[in-house]
Amino acid sequence: MNDLSNIPLSDILPQRSPFVMIDALVRCEGDTTETVFKVKSDCVFCNSEGRFSEAGMVENIAQTCAARIGYLSRLKGGEVHIGVIGAINNMTIEETPSVGEELRTTIVVEEEVFNMTLVRAEIKRGNEPLATCKMKIALTDKKAGE
Repeated sequence: MNDLSNIPLSDILPQRSPFVMIDALVRCEGDTTETVFKVKSDCVFCNSEGRFSEAGMVENIAQTCAARIGYLSRLKGGEVHIGVIGAINNMTIEETPSVGEELRTTIVVEEEVFNMTLVRAEIKRGNEPLATCKMKIALTDKKAGE
């Protein structure tokens, strides 16, 4: 497994602080990509009880997709483009994590056609699944920073 955790997120993600919902890209091999994220108290998606919201979990999955797309684009010498969520299907959330907990998000590409990517996603806390879904991401022509 390749460890990519030293790659600066600003090189592969169009999002910027305080809207970054991953801490590191740790794996990108074949159809599988993994990221890690430690929920912080100042996170824009944390509620007053210190829980990472469902919307934050969706954004974490989308940013894992964005990290994959940005990393692969940079490997080919290209630029990072902005993607948008096209659809979310079969979303299940077992529990929202608390501040201080580390999440590992895994996406597996099921299909890529033109500028559309369909992934199966899972967020875990340790070995415990917290959320799963299928997500469709559409890549736009707009480059990050434009």
